[in-house]
Amino acid sequence: MSLKYAAIRASFELLWLTGMPRLFRLLSRSRGVIFTLHRVLPAPPADFAPNAILQVQPDFLDYCLERLGELDIDSVSLDEALQRLASSRKGRPFVVLTFDDAYRDNLQHALPILRAHEAPFTLYVPTAFVDGVGQLWWQAIEDIIARQEAVAFSEAGETEYVETRTLAQKQEAFDRLYWRMRKLPEPERLALLNDFTTAYGYDLHRQCRELIMDWQELRQFAGDPLCTIGAHTVHHYELAKLPLEQARNEMIQSVDIIEAQFGIRPKHFSYPLGGPLSCGPREFELAAELGFRTAVTTRPGGLYPHHLDKLCQLPRVSLNGYFQARRYVDVFASGGLFTQLGRLTG
Repeated sequence: MSLKYAAIRASFELLWLTGMPRLFRLLSRSRGVIFTLHRVLPAPPADFAPNAILQVQPDFLDYCLERLGELDIDSVSLDEALQRLASSRKGRPFVVLTFDDAYRDNLQHALPILRAHEAPFTLYVPTAFVDGVGQLWWQAIEDIIARQEAVAFSEAGETEYVETRTLAQKQEAFDRLYWRMRKLPEPERLALLNDFTTAYGYDLHRQCRELIMDWQELRQFAGDPLCTIGAHTVHHYELAKLPLEQARNEMIQSVDIIEAQFGIRPKHFSYPLGGPLSCGPREFELAAELGFRTAVTTRPGGLYPHHLDKLCQLPRVSLNGYFQARRYVDVFASGGLFTQLGRLTG
């Protein structure tokens, strides 16, 4: 675990011990929170699993929903959340559950829990993933580094061999490659990813088909009254790295494809990756121009009435896989508290 996450965990412990979440829920002007989830898996992550931040276990999700009820916090849809933000009175606090990327484990392990609790949720769908031709590059580089004792990094015509025998070496190699890819323009990132996966015989499309639902499986979500299907681009590219017209096409084509499949035209959108490197004022304006009712980021914070003027740049709180202690649910559910934590930790 990085120093950043260690510091956050220490903050969570202190906040819980001092009862601050309850105090913030009582005094804060925050009306609610949008939770971000990705994967729901019963097995604990491996020792080397940098993407474990994206997964929670089913019993933790189940407890979250149970605990929210104990705290008198309602689980609502995005549309109802907007109605509550527009109310002149604060009313009961609420959470909105959102899932990104359409992982198959959402169907296997999350949907039964959501139905048991009658909890509304939004599922954001990158359509190329569901077509089986997406590139879950963050998982691919983890998988390759996990099984290798050394990897080759090529840059500017030079090749460097990096040892990955120990957990520390694997983590260092992952961080180095991950952030290199994050900072590259999308065409260069795609070329680097292709070279790296080809060198180690890694089939990205097979990985996609194994991890992501197909359209037939996704119909079980589209037909469920608890579920709102949202758009998440076609290829899950970081929109801020794309020319304007390509970014627009990624957004609108994903809506058109989902409408063709299900007869539902999504009005809610999630920016892939969702941080400052991935989306900004241009993308926020584009989402509004294209007619999305809301668009969510991954920037932390609670929801306030002023977000009605910023509906295409809504914050979310990640149910991070590193923080599955039950006592942390009280912290996650406090929008005002998490707004302050977000300012401190970035």
